[in-house]
Formats: sequence, C-alpha cells, structure tokens
Amino acid sequence: MSKKKSIKLNELDFNNIGGWPQQAKIGLCAVIVVVIVGLAWYLFVSDKRTELEGLEGKEVELRAEYEKEQGKAANLEPLRQQLAQMEQQLQQMLRQLPSKTEMPDLIVDISQTALATGITNELFQPGGEEPKEFYAEKPIALRMVGSYHQFGGFVSGVASLPRVVIMTMHDISLKPRGKEGEAITPNSPLELAGTVKTYRYLDEEEVKKQEEASASDGKKKEGT
Repeated sequence: MSKKKSIKLNELDFNNIGGWPQQAKIGLCAVIVVVIVGLAWYLFVSDKRTELEGLEGKEVELRAEYEKEQGKAANLEPLRQQLAQMEQQLQQMLRQLPSKTEMPDLIVDISQTALATGITNELFQPGGEEPKEFYAEKPIALRMVGSYHQFGGFVSGVASLPRVVIMTMHDISLKPRGKEGEAITPNSPLELAGTVKTYRYLDEEEVKKQEEASASDGKKKEGT
C-alpha cells in the first residue's frame, strides 16, 4: 500500500503555484477563502453589527416611549370627563353670581346694607366694569365710618343677600377716627377707606365677545 507523500511548506515554490501538488493548491485556496471571509466580516458585518446594536437600543427607547404614551392615552378619556365636570361646576358657580341686569340693584343693596347697620357712607362710588374671560369686575371707591360691630354686621348682611356677593379689597385702610377737636380713644369710630371690587358673570353673548376680542389680540401679537 502506497503512503501519501507529506508536503513541506519550505519545499513549495510560491513563484510557481501552478506546479504545486493538488493538496497544496486546495490548502492555499482554503486559506484565501478564510482570509476573504475574515476581511468581509471585518469590513461589512462588523459595522452592521454595531449599527444593529444601535437600532436595538433605539427600539428599546421607542418601545418605552410608546408604552408611556399608551398609558397617557388610556387616561385621556377619564381626564376629559373630569375636565367637563370641572367646567360644569365652574359654570354653576358663576351662575350664582349676579347677572348684568341684577348688578345695579345689588350695588344699591350693598349700600343700603351698610346704612342699615348704622355705618355712614361718606363715599360710595361705583366705577366702570372691567370684563374678564368669564366674569366682569366692578370697582367701588368707598369711605365708611362706623364701629367694629357695625362693620361686622355689614359683612354679615352682605353675605346674607340673595345672590352670592364676592367682594375683594384693594388699597383698603382701616383706622380710628376721632371727631374734630377730640382725642382718639378705644371707643372712637373706625374709618374704612379704599376700593372694593365686586363681580358678576358674563352672559353667553358677552363671553363670545370676549373670546373674539382675545382671538383678535392674539392675531395682532402674532403680526407684530
């Protein structure tokens, strides 16, 4: 039986590869294939692998963002219902304020309530209305003189009026006031001076005008 002749690398002539034995040629081809595959992997597959890892990381971020937005969307309808309920409650509260036609009588009632408690109205001057988004405020410049208990009765009387009356005080001063030529004592009357604001709700037509005015102001600001 014949034995295969072993091939030594130092016996091969690289200048005459065509004269190599068949086994050496196959081995050389295998080495070249391995080198080509390795270079292809390094030049193409390796870069794509890095890109793939980046895309996988992006997928994780997008999935987390999607789940977050999905959670928001699931709560959107309950939030809309809650907002609608709050708007309805706001409208009900606004409706408890006096209307445009009731406002003149209400101001008279406030003045009469002060007089009924014994307070002296030295100044009670309503000013012009200032419309807001859902309501209008009306300032009243006043100067009243009375005792501590009389002012307490005045506040109680205003609170018991048929309509909800909201009064906010602005630049108000309350100080003892003695009669001319007399010293101020603990029993001296008090002087309340400054400006109070009372409020009424706007009807649907007035609200519409306010919305149109706000939209017009917004367009003017965008144009500047």
